Amino acid sequence: MIALPDLQRTKEGWEMQFATNHLGHFALALGLHGALAVAGDARIVSLSSVGHQRSPVIFDDLNFTSRPYDVGLAYGQSKTAAVLFAVEATRRWGSDGITANAVHPGTIAATNLMRDLDPDVLAHLRDSAPYAETFDASKVRYKTIEQGAATSVLVATSPQLDGIGGRYFEDCNQARILAPGAPLTSGSGVAAYALDPANANRLWELSLALLGLKQ
Repeated sequence: MIALPDLQRTKEGWEMQFATNHLGHFALALGLHGALAVAGDARIVSLSSVGHQRSPVIFDDLNFTSRPYDVGLAYGQSKTAAVLFAVEATRRWGSDGITANAVHPGTIAATNLMRDLDPDVLAHLRDSAPYAETFDASKVRYKTIEQGAATSVLVATSPQLDGIGGRYFEDCNQARILAPGAPLTSGSGVAAYALDPANANRLWELSLALLGLKQ
């Protein structure tokens, strides 16, 4: 789910993008843990986005109850959560032969993923991007569906990644880590906060509590 123009919450009160892009997948992964462990050498591909650069997970206000709703920030924190999940899943489940990595597939226009984006919202996202000052829509490299799937397929199948997890990939390569506090002026790379082990553990524990699960 990407860029809901208005604040929407689930019946539990969770912001919809965070609930859909993180909590739902988190619950699914926990439900599959036993089967993945039995399978041996299992891999999880967590779909993130360069949009994670817009925001870390704001633990004190996940659901925009005390700050104005911002479509880019909401999407950004949900995609940061996808990276943090990969970090912590690998730490917790590596001994079970399970690894997880996060992937940015690229900009793909040939699906209905952006069905909620009207031109005004798209313009807002563009202008509020961390790299907005250097943004040039004419230079955006759109990928085909096949090209967009390539990094996910690589991470899921390549022998070069046997036993490797907790990382973020884009364009079929591991992404460079952006220095903490550095201005996010490009459309590539992974923010350091998205790979932070303390953030990853905190998100995991919070997610368990929100869902009423134990692990």
